[in-house]
Amino acid sequence: MPGKHQHFQEPEVGCCGKYFLFGFNIVFWVLGALFLAIGLWAWGEKGVLSNISALTDLGGLDPVWLFVVVGGIMSVLGFAGCIGALRENTFLLKFFSVFLGLIFFLELATGILAFVFKDWIRDQLNLFINNNVKAYRDDIDLQNLIDFAQEYWSCCGARGPNDWNLNIYFNCTDVNPSRERCGVPFSCCVRDPVMSSTLSVATMFGSNWSWSSRASSTPKAAWASLKSGCRTT
Repeated sequence: MPGKHQHFQEPEVGCCGKYFLFGFNIVFWVLGALFLAIGLWAWGEKGVLSNISALTDLGGLDPVWLFVVVGGIMSVLGFAGCIGALRENTFLLKFFSVFLGLIFFLELATGILAFVFKDWIRDQLNLFINNNVKAYRDDIDLQNLIDFAQEYWSCCGARGPNDWNLNIYFNCTDVNPSRERCGVPFSCCVRDPVMSSTLSVATMFGSNWSWSSRASSTPKAAWASLKSGCRTT
């Protein structure tokens, strides 16, 4: 009819942007779901899912928490971005944007607070590392994480090897019946470069190096020296 014009509502999300955002977030979503599944599987293997109270029994950090928390956040963000882009749902897209902005803001605020309260952060980091040192033998995942950290950063304990006196298996007291008494984990030690890389020192000499004079029979050729603390003073 004359005088009437038909108006078409333009899409709120461009075609290229829509499918780019969809493709990016579906990968993000799948990775998040994979991380979450790995975390839940690890908890299932350790019997945590059948005994939830076990989550609080460990004195140190359970690395599985990282998979569950990161996987959960990635899954939520990926879902919101993927469905929001595919369905052109502005609510989900705004949720996605606000969530990303909130994460960025929290990272920025954490960095600023860490700089302002660096002494307090250093003390808390020292306490955190020592709590995990105490729980070293309580959880295999935590043990592997500590060994990886000490090897990667070439360090030992929070301040130095003596921090391992806090662990009931490594402390150097006369009442300690452990065969690991007065020792440190193998990850605290520096490999002697002249030693053949094909030899398994952990198998030949045990998994620990004794830093006490009481265990002077430990082969010094295997390890050059002990590392310093993981936390810089």
